[in-house]
Amino acid sequence: MAKNIKSKTIAGLSWSAIDSIASQGITFVIGIILARMLTPKEFGTLGIAMIFVGLFNKFVDCGFSNSLIRKKDIEQIDYNTAFIFNVAVSVVMYLACLALAPFISSFFNFPDLTIVLRWLSIVVIINALGIIQKTRLTRNIDFKTQTKVSISSSIISGIVGISAAYWGCGVMSLVYQQITRQSLNTVLLWIFNRWHPQMQFSIDSFRQQFSYGVKLLFSGLIDFTFNEAASIVIGKVYSPATLGQYSRAKQFSSIFSSNLSVIIERVTFPVLASFQYNKELLVAQYKKICKSLMLVSGFFMITLACTAESVVLILVGEKWAEAVLYLPIICFNDMFYPVKQVNLNAIMVTGRSDLVLRVTIIKRFIQVIPILLGFYSIYMLLYGFVVSSVLGMVLNAYFASKCIPYSVVSQLKDLLKPLGVCLIAGVAMYAITFLNLNIYLQLLVQLLVGVSVFLITVHLTKIAEYYFLKDTLLSALSKFKRH
Repeated sequence: MAKNIKSKTIAGLSWSAIDSIASQGITFVIGIILARMLTPKEFGTLGIAMIFVGLFNKFVDCGFSNSLIRKKDIEQIDYNTAFIFNVAVSVVMYLACLALAPFISSFFNFPDLTIVLRWLSIVVIINALGIIQKTRLTRNIDFKTQTKVSISSSIISGIVGISAAYWGCGVMSLVYQQITRQSLNTVLLWIFNRWHPQMQFSIDSFRQQFSYGVKLLFSGLIDFTFNEAASIVIGKVYSPATLGQYSRAKQFSSIFSSNLSVIIERVTFPVLASFQYNKELLVAQYKKICKSLMLVSGFFMITLACTAESVVLILVGEKWAEAVLYLPIICFNDMFYPVKQVNLNAIMVTGRSDLVLRVTIIKRFIQVIPILLGFYSIYMLLYGFVVSSVLGMVLNAYFASKCIPYSVVSQLKDLLKPLGVCLIAGVAMYAITFLNLNIYLQLLVQLLVGVSVFLITVHLTKIAEYYFLKDTLLSALSKFKRH
């Protein structure tokens, strides 16, 4: 079994990585092109609209997808029940979004927000039609199919967005891009997936899924609201242009942190779930994943923080210079997110969704402080989030230790070594900025120095996770070539 799971993990990681890196990489490149064609104000308007669309999507899923993934014995009626529920709720959420759009626009004083929200709200229904298709693929650790779907939809929707921007559609070009991407994603999931829903609804199945999922729903809603709190405060207190600058900095950070988190979340949840009845193997996998994540996430986020000025000015130009000030702070905030997500996955696979809700509530109470500070200074808000991020990781580790035998102290000790290696490389990269080089040359030298110092330090300290990641990557590439 262990060998089979390892094989599935490697295959899942490779395809999930290709999916996330390729599709998000394409989206990132397209975003850079659009950033040169549009203004920060237009991106700020879309940013607020996407917050509410994302919020409504949380209600649509209601934690059912995670419930289905971890369910040991599953029947067709379970899928059918979840599908009918998802679609029904999506229609309600769509109508609610249509009705609330003018009030949301008035609250933020964004004149274009009403029409943007009313157009984007259709994404809620489109997304609902594809949730179960994606859940079935994830349960089977089939990310190859999902990769084909997401890459195709990213490319085509990007072409639509750029074309619309070229023809002067303004913020609506971003809207058309989002609708096209989600529509293609759902249609292709139905084409590549052999499952088709039937009009079956089981009250018992619904109760079972709801009892597990509703706790994740409340946890997800709290988590989502506080994750987007910075955007909400900036949008309300400052201006659409400032929100656009913040959103651009966040997008640069997310290309590493969020994509890494998506890869890990999608693969580790079903994999860890397969070990839920063997605590010894579960702990061994959990520890290895946490330490490896800290090494990868730490290096990429610290590298981006140290090269922020060169990266932003080279890729999107001087009109986004304000984003340079926000990006390093956001990077340090996001650096711990992948590890925190694995901690939550470890809790969820043991069936303790109540603990997920509890730790989420505690962490969000802590985040109230930086959110309130944001009404006085955007920098106080961002630095406050960094502090709360570190505390959040400690809390996640504490509650995870209640489910599996891996204490908080042990986890923090395990994370210090890979984090230390990344910080040493970061100091070397940041020192290059004092040479006052041309930004192109500065970026090149920083990257060369950072990678060199990182590799040398890793070999000197003999970090096992580096060799584990190296072997996993080589195995994944080998399997990918054979397929």
